[in-house]
Amino acid sequence: MTFRNLLLTATSALIVASAASAEDYVIGVMSAQSGYLAPYDGPAYAGFQFCVDQKNANGGLNGTHMVKTIVKDTRSDIAEGVKVVQEMIDDGAQFIVSSADADPTIAAAQITMADGIPTMTFAGTAPVLTQVGEHVFGSYPADNQQGAVLAGYARDQGLEKAYLLVSPDSAYTLGGPRYFGEVFSGLGGEVVGESSFSLNQPDFSAIVTTIKAADPQPDVIVTWAWEPDFPAFIKALRGAGVTTQVMGGDVLDTPTVRGLGDVVDGVVHTSGGFPDEGSAYAKFIEEFTAATGTTPDNNYYASGCDIVNMIEQAVAAAGTTEPRAVAAAMAEIENGTAIMSDFTFKGTDRMPLRDVVVARIKADGSKEFVMRTQADIATLPKP
Repeated sequence: MTFRNLLLTATSALIVASAASAEDYVIGVMSAQSGYLAPYDGPAYAGFQFCVDQKNANGGLNGTHMVKTIVKDTRSDIAEGVKVVQEMIDDGAQFIVSSADADPTIAAAQITMADGIPTMTFAGTAPVLTQVGEHVFGSYPADNQQGAVLAGYARDQGLEKAYLLVSPDSAYTLGGPRYFGEVFSGLGGEVVGESSFSLNQPDFSAIVTTIKAADPQPDVIVTWAWEPDFPAFIKALRGAGVTTQVMGGDVLDTPTVRGLGDVVDGVVHTSGGFPDEGSAYAKFIEEFTAATGTTPDNNYYASGCDIVNMIEQAVAAAGTTEPRAVAAAMAEIENGTAIMSDFTFKGTDRMPLRDVVVARIKADGSKEFVMRTQADIATLPKP
């Protein structure tokens, strides 16, 4: 069963579901079934609902609060996302899980602000998203954490000159490479150029020509571009004979990108975890595969499950399901436990401090572990 079928099955079930009981904890879920966020929201929701079902089979969160999910499709459209968030609040949602990007999360958080309803993004990593209010949380290591770790790795590899590819159309695609550049420069490297693209840009030939003509030539090209932009860019780059090392953010952790073959061989990217043998993450993959027939092929499945773990620990710490109390309790969690890695919100801007993994894509479509570390929160670039 694919994550899309899992999503449709769960959503269809809601049509005939009875009203939530007084003991139910109601969680509203924005999950794009189409558009640019579907490759990330779909797996994240599948992992989320799987772990909700596991909790409910054992009496609910902390064995005391059964979870009812209200799932609505945003179609990767911010206006539609705002609409469905209001509908979920009207239906009693006490917690909102928003789409896997900063921009729809920021829009949703402006709706949930009035009631202080905790709002956590599936995998949005732009740290600016938490500036909306104290009720907003990330779940994945933020772009400034990922950028800092990737810059440290690049310098450790002896790379000295970086070229940044950014898009101002998204906080994610703009911020990630620039965080990398700030840390890279601070470590003695040099950013020798930057090009800008538009989301869903079909032709990258002009940008590739600019990179090819750059003087000095970069040792590494860094971008937080996602699908379909990254595939279009890397095909154009390699097609022009440019063999420069390419690095990117967690958004490259998808089967579509890994399936591009030789053009992505050696591409390095950040992510939130890696299923080491014997780890909780590896156990999650085994259990999910056995239950659904689908083997998770990216980190978003596990990230979705981790949100359930984060919510459970916040509810336990709050001692209540009252939204403002849950948000306040979540902000104080230190060394919380999760599948991909432990997490800390205390002392952060509500973007959790978590391990960042660096991985390398191979031509055969697999990815290999390179390193795992945490960024130094005291020296992170500011949003």
